Amino acid sequence: MANPIVARSLYEIQFWARIMKEHALFLSLGFTYEQKQLIDEANQFITVFERIEEKLSRFTNDSELRVIQSFNNEVYQSAVAIWAYKRKVLGLTLRCEIRSNNYPLLIDHISREAAYFANRLQELNQGILTPKADDIIKENVFFLKIMADHAKFIGHLLDPSERKLVEQAREFSHDFDQLLFQAIDLEYMRPQSETKPILTQFLDQNRVSVTSLRDFKKTARDLIEACRIKSNIHPLLADHTFREAERFLEIIDLYEASLVNGNY
Repeated sequence: MANPIVARSLYEIQFWARIMKEHALFLSLGFTYEQKQLIDEANQFITVFERIEEKLSRFTNDSELRVIQSFNNEVYQSAVAIWAYKRKVLGLTLRCEIRSNNYPLLIDHISREAAYFANRLQELNQGILTPKADDIIKENVFFLKIMADHAKFIGHLLDPSERKLVEQAREFSHDFDQLLFQAIDLEYMRPQSETKPILTQFLDQNRVSVTSLRDFKKTARDLIEACRIKSNIHPLLADHTFREAERFLEIIDLYEASLVNGNY
């Protein structure tokens, strides 16, 4: 019988390795032509994560646990390396040592995702199959911030003449900022806030908003791919943010199942 840690490890790496590869591409596209060293470094990370994806294809859910744990460690090192690269770029940007088309918030955003990925690999090698029940609020704080950032990026990268879509993006930004502040309030109230009724309502409320944002992203992605709206949004970036919203909904499902099954 397949080890669930093996299956989950492969699933996490399949999702996040692609995300990391795309982050490197987006950074490279945002640099100016004279920032060749930073572009080269970004391209190296694209190669690194392509190799990880290629190696991933050799494994199955029946692979030996120790082999996958070793692979997790290998991928962990790459996740930490790209995190360090992103933080270096953020520092250069905030000190005005470089000027590029990469928003500082975007650079910070993608570095947070690299840290999340690295931490997830560590948890899997510790035998933690799914996000811990004790981390429901913390996990939602992370993903709500990610969704709020996405709404802001979309709003700023759409052409100003796309007034209706820009306004929708602003509304989503406000909605997720409010959800994030509520989640932070609950985090401060821990552990007293960790009751089943409160957490159930918390997840239900988040699900409604994430589903709406996911659908908005899907519409925007399809319009961008069909060249029906004006924007600076790369079609791959539109799909990238859509996939991350889908991922958040999966995480909400995991936590709701945990609450229903009495694991909290």
